[in-house]
Amino acid sequence: MSSSQKLKVAAVQMQAELANVDENLKKVESLIRYAVKQGASWVILPEFFTSACAFHPDMLKAILPINGKATELLKRLARELNAVIGGSFIALHEKDSYNSFILVFPNGDSYQHNKDIPTMWENCYYIGGEDDGVLDTKFGPVGAALCWEMLRTQTAKRLLGKVQFVVAGSCWWGLPDDASTKFNPLSKTSLEMLQATPVTFAKLLDVPVIHAGHAGNFEGYAAPSERRKYKSHYLGESKIVDRQGQVLAGMSYDDGEGVIIAEIDVNASCNPSMQIPKSFWISKMPKEFIKEWDKLNQHGLDYYQNQTFSYLQND
Repeated sequence: MSSSQKLKVAAVQMQAELANVDENLKKVESLIRYAVKQGASWVILPEFFTSACAFHPDMLKAILPINGKATELLKRLARELNAVIGGSFIALHEKDSYNSFILVFPNGDSYQHNKDIPTMWENCYYIGGEDDGVLDTKFGPVGAALCWEMLRTQTAKRLLGKVQFVVAGSCWWGLPDDASTKFNPLSKTSLEMLQATPVTFAKLLDVPVIHAGHAGNFEGYAAPSERRKYKSHYLGESKIVDRQGQVLAGMSYDDGEGVIIAEIDVNASCNPSMQIPKSFWISKMPKEFIKEWDKLNQHGLDYYQNQTFSYLQND
């Protein structure tokens, strides 16, 4: 690849139906076709584009074989539309499931990244991967990062100086919609974290970031039990950001479902405007979030071993 190249890219913001794979794949196809019709040659889908994610028993039924109908759809559309398409879903690899980001090229080539650490109740449905997130494509090295991976310094360290841009997706949920006034500041904090994350990540790596998100409402349960409903919404904030952290295109939760498109400048320089911190988290994490992280991560690990793993073996 030359030292400088323009690339027209799209990020898809979805209003997915929780765990309804068939309906979500229909929606994905329509959104991808729209993005390519608008001139995008790369189309990035949100994390969990097949299902979204919540603590809910139906999530087990949304786990798909890694080479099943979700990957087949991406490959078919990439070939037909002559576009590069990527997104993540909960995928079964032999005995275990992972949150697998698949990047597919028109010639059938595909590349994969498995998210390293599941977030909170996500631990119920998949385990963490061990790859570095650098996709060594024929186009050049591309970084893949999913949701809270972009909040952790270990992600930035393994991508720094190794990728030309980052393809990213999230399924960032909010606090319960009926949360008391006591918790409203945390709702604001969570939204601000999401708004800042792609921008900060671009500055840390000195590369453009394409971030696709969800923006729909959902109803799950309040982990760790399936007794109390958890009604909330995904926060949206899909963005395409240049290497300096300038937002080239974006959508908020209020914008609903749609596609953003922008032209990014891909080149080989690496002169970040921000340094990667020495801490575990890139930005200061509220203590309330850390408490939930510790509690729900452990609950999720137990749930995976006792429920999901057994389901996968017997399905």
